[in-house]
Order: sequence, then structure tokens, then C-alpha cells
Amino acid sequence: MSLSRSGSGLALAAAALFGLSAPAAKVLAGTVDPWLLAGLLYLGSGIGLGLYRLTQRLLGRLGSEAPLRRQDLPWLGGAIAVGGIIGPVLLMYGLAAGTAVQSSLLLNLEGVFTALLAWSFFRESFDSRIAIGMAIIAGGAAILSWKPSEALALDGPALLVTGACLAWALDNNLTRRVSGGDPLQIAALKGLAAGSINVLLAMGQQAPWPASPAILGAGVVGFLGYGTSLVLFVLALRLLGAARTGAYFSTAPFVGAIAGALVLHEPLTWRTFLAGVLMATGVWLHLTERHDHEHDHEALEHTHAHVHDEHHQHPHAPGTPPGAPHSHVHRHEPLRHSHPHFPDLHHRHHH
Repeated sequence: MSLSRSGSGLALAAAALFGLSAPAAKVLAGTVDPWLLAGLLYLGSGIGLGLYRLTQRLLGRLGSEAPLRRQDLPWLGGAIAVGGIIGPVLLMYGLAAGTAVQSSLLLNLEGVFTALLAWSFFRESFDSRIAIGMAIIAGGAAILSWKPSEALALDGPALLVTGACLAWALDNNLTRRVSGGDPLQIAALKGLAAGSINVLLAMGQQAPWPASPAILGAGVVGFLGYGTSLVLFVLALRLLGAARTGAYFSTAPFVGAIAGALVLHEPLTWRTFLAGVLMATGVWLHLTERHDHEHDHEALEHTHAHVHDEHHQHPHAPGTPPGAPHSHVHRHEPLRHSHPHFPDLHHRHHH
């Protein structure tokens, strides 16, 4: 299986898990303070992934992923602040005041904002097909969030969800900088840090403590929809870059909208259908992108899990199995060649 197909599969799986978390969180938002719920979701994610990683370590099955390094911490800290603390709080308040269908479809804006930040600030490559797709997705979100009864005014819950999308878009681009590290470690640290901080802040606001079933439900939703989804997302970032991964992840709202309509019996209006068609068209343009040209690789030294392929041809110490996945600091010599590729760890060149 090609790296691009592996990356798209990982991103789509992450999208499905996160998409289902929106209607599930909507159910919990009716019984749990939104700020506290945001903290419990991430805390469930961090505790679940931390226990899983500890179990793997005890069994000697941690695998070949590279641990985080000191220079990764500022990027991870920024991602935790905007994506783990600010974003979830905005989304929970948006879900509490709006509908799961509307909020789920508006989450498409995360992909748009991710791409805009990746192109403008982080200099990730793009072409007209990707830009058109993002514009169509944004148009669908605008139709969904506009409130006809109020001239030149956007729906309040829609603005909250939009703010969450912007926070997560910045988070995605910051996380891309550490995507060569162990995704379990990244997601567990993010969940534990962000979850603990938001739970403490919510308690400081005298948020009432929910019943045990609600706490357990938030933990399960957080572990699957936030933690496991983030692990898959980080792996996809490694292979596809931030903008493309964000595009594939834009399928998440369709999963959430369908689940919200079926399970919560929320209405599907003509605006919902029109927005869905536009967003699906934009996502299709991204899914069918092909990128192939002659390009140069500059000398690069880094560490991440890898096998020996056309980008990894280096010597090893005796006893190291080069055919199996492994991680160590390695150097890439300058190289010029042509093949289909995405802005992965080795193709972040200018165009």
C-alpha cells in the first residue's frame, strides 16, 4: 500500500471517530457543564492512552516510534494550549447552545483553517484544485451558519464552533512539527495536560460535578473520539502534511451530522442538504488530488520510525535489522528525483 493511501486511510479513520464524538458529546452536554465536559473528554483521552502505553511498555511492545525530544516541547505546548484547552471549551459551549447536525457540519471549517495556516504561515505546498476545494467547503459552512432572521449576523453557537475550528487548525499545524515522534506519547500528554487544566478551571468556576455514568461516558467518548482519533491523525500528518490531512479529516462532520439526525432525531433542513453537497464536493476534490514532479531533497537530519526505502538508505550498527521498522537519528543526503508525493516528513519543499 502506498504512503498516500496509508495516510488517507488513517485520516479517514480519525475523522470517523471524531465525527461520532460530536453527537455523543451533545448528549453529555445536556447533563454536564460544558467547560467541565471539555476537560473530562481530554482527561479520558489522556488516561486511556496513558494506560495503554504503560501496558505496551510492560509487555515490551512499545514498537519503533521515536520519543519526543526537548526541541519538540514548545510546539507540543502550543498545541496543547490552543487545541486541548481553548478549542474543546468553545466546541462544548457551541454544542450546548446549538444542534449536533449544525455543529458537526461546521467542523468542516477546521480543514479550511488548517490549510490556510499551512499555506500562509507554515509554507506548505498547494495547487488550484486544493484551493478550489477549500473555497467550496467554506461556502457550505457559510450557508449552514448564516442566520436569515438577523441581517449581517451569524448564529452564536456557529461562531463558537467556528472559533473551535480555528483553534484546532493552529493545533494541527503545530502538531505537524512533532509528527515524527511517538503519536501515543503526543496524544497522551496532550490529553492529560489539557484535560487536567480544564477540569481545574471548571471546578474553579463552581461547575457541578456530574454523576458517575456521565463521567464514564465522557471518558469513553474522549478516549475514542479524541485520543484514538488524535493518534491516527498524527500518523496521517506524518505522511500527508497538515493541509491534506485536514482535507481528509473534513469527512468527520458528515459522520457526525448523519449520527445526530438518526440518533438524536434532529431535523435535516434544505440548508443542511445544500451545505452537505458543497462540502462533499470540496472533499472529493481533495481526495482525488495527484501531485507528481521532479523535486530536490536538501540535506536533513532528524529521527522518526522508518524502514529502508528510496528516502532511507543509510548504514546501521551490527545487529540492527534494517528491514524492520525502527527509529534513530539519521541523515538524508541531497537527492533529486521524481515520484508522486505529498508534503510528508521528507517532502516539505517549496514549489
